[in-house]
Amino acid sequence: MSEASNADSVATAKTRRALEAFLDDQRTAIIRKVAGVADEAARRPMVPSGTSLAGIVKHLAFVERYWFQEVFAGDDPEYPWTEADPDADWRIEPWETVEGLVRFYESEIARSQEITTAAKSLKQRDSRKRTTLRWILLHMIEETARHAGHADILREQIDGATGI
Repeated sequence: MSEASNADSVATAKTRRALEAFLDDQRTAIIRKVAGVADEAARRPMVPSGTSLAGIVKHLAFVERYWFQEVFAGDDPEYPWTEADPDADWRIEPWETVEGLVRFYESEIARSQEITTAAKSLKQRDSRKRTTLRWILLHMIEETARHAGHADILREQIDGATGI
């Protein structure tokens, strides 16, 4: 390997690690936002759209599933939504708990990390050949960070906690 291509490989590896670290930081922020919040408070819609802290966690678990398992890996996972009920991933069912939703989110993150680790490069295309792992990681950073901001506001409304 030439010195120039070796430098490119090192830069690409550093970029990949940075993208994965930024995404992991945002994932951790989401989990911190619901830590210590009672189920009743976490499932309570706090804005007119019906968004709740627990709903954010559930939604992001399915976002992880969609982008990494379905789009990138080409799997055929299940989802709760239908054409008649497109927002089911935001709704908290009576039997769901914050603890259970966090475990679900963590399991989807773990699967996403397995898929990402197995990918050969950031340039690797998804199963449909439409986009790259790099784009998916960037999109997931944006999506998760956006909802972490929403969670900041909801948590502050619930108990005044900020900076968590």
